[in-house]
Amino acid sequence: MASRIFASISRLSSNGCITVNIIKSGHKLGLQFDTISVANNTRALSTSGRVFQEPQKDHHHHVNERHHNEAHHHLPNQCAPISSQLNFIEPSSIPRVPAYRVLNPDGSLNDDLDPTLTDDKIVSMYEQMVQLNAFDKIMFDSQRQGRISFYMTNFGEEAVAFGSAAALDGRDWIFAQYREAGILLQRGMPLKLMLAQCYGNKEDLGKGRQMPIHYGNRSLNFAPISSPLTVQLPQAAGTAYALKQRGEGQIVVTYFGEGAASEGDAHAAMNFAATLDCPIIFFCRNNGYAISTPTNEQYASDGIVNRGLGYGMSSVRVDGNDLFAVYAVTRRARHLCQHESRPCLIEAMTYRVGHHSTSDDSSAYRSADEVRQWEQEVGPLKRVYNYLCAQGLWSEERQTACLKEARANVIEALNWAESIKKLPVSSMFDDVYDELPDSLRRQRDELKEHLEKYGKHYPLAEHEGI
Repeated sequence: MASRIFASISRLSSNGCITVNIIKSGHKLGLQFDTISVANNTRALSTSGRVFQEPQKDHHHHVNERHHNEAHHHLPNQCAPISSQLNFIEPSSIPRVPAYRVLNPDGSLNDDLDPTLTDDKIVSMYEQMVQLNAFDKIMFDSQRQGRISFYMTNFGEEAVAFGSAAALDGRDWIFAQYREAGILLQRGMPLKLMLAQCYGNKEDLGKGRQMPIHYGNRSLNFAPISSPLTVQLPQAAGTAYALKQRGEGQIVVTYFGEGAASEGDAHAAMNFAATLDCPIIFFCRNNGYAISTPTNEQYASDGIVNRGLGYGMSSVRVDGNDLFAVYAVTRRARHLCQHESRPCLIEAMTYRVGHHSTSDDSSAYRSADEVRQWEQEVGPLKRVYNYLCAQGLWSEERQTACLKEARANVIEALNWAESIKKLPVSSMFDDVYDELPDSLRRQRDELKEHLEKYGKHYPLAEHEGI
């Protein structure tokens, strides 16, 4: 005869433990488990299958105490010390987080700190910063001339890209926003390929399907840039988790502005990375404006750095116009990510000297004097220039030659990009499906028929064909 089993809940203790009475063939047994940790309960019941005899009173107290301690271990809210004082924590009582600085605006070293970079490396980084600056100036003008449809400059934020990139391993993955072109230059992406992307010609790695400055380069571990705000953060967190599983020593760095930090995806990504100990650096460029909204209208707290602490991440604030400081904090953060497999947050305090984009006119919400002061007095290019001159590593003559060469490099690449045709119009149907469905075949054929009939009304000469 088969055994008959009955179960009922007999008590719910104050610490969240349930005692279940199980009656099998007339014998009463007791099973107690902690309702707090569902995952642990599932593992315990599925792997051990143990049923305990109903405990005596003293033993029951001991078991409850044991489970209380386990709950104490699992729940942070039960780890908090108890107080009889009712006090709110006022933001004004918490000191503002200082920004780490190595290089002062006048080119001197703060407290005689070591830049930890060789002279040759500093010179090379400065030359690349000048190159990016020249690239931005010419491409901004190109948009104004109608040569390209859109552009976003990096003026004032060059130290963020070059300082952080120099501290990373080339195998580390980058999930950028849209002011990290310097990372691509630092990793060796040719100017011609960057211009091919802006012009959308057939040499563009993205086949001309993205807006200008939405770079991507798989060989450089640089994920394609997306226009929607903050979508790169969850992508980066997931990638970091995957890299952690592989265990090959790579990390992820994702860049975003302080405005993007207000998006919900930022919360999801940081919480995911912190709870799963993902090797990722959340790099916030706090440049003062979310398009036209100044920081004092974006948040009431002390910037973004404290949010990292709220998620349980090691966090640091750095002078984002200081090439040496950005390098130092990124190198330290990478070490924590790689060797301790945990996330970090860096808030770089910088300033967006240029317009938000070619669709923006920043003179409508800030003064020219404000921009001029940041650019000339504390800007990253001026600061490194002052340092190099003070060290006898640079001169006015070399500066003139560097500017001339940088401009020539961009002009040469621009002329090349304009000479390259775009892919055939019908290529827009490629790479959507492994095998093109009938519905898209019909659309492709209809488009071809239309262009063959009315092609004179379209700039088809820019393409290799229909």
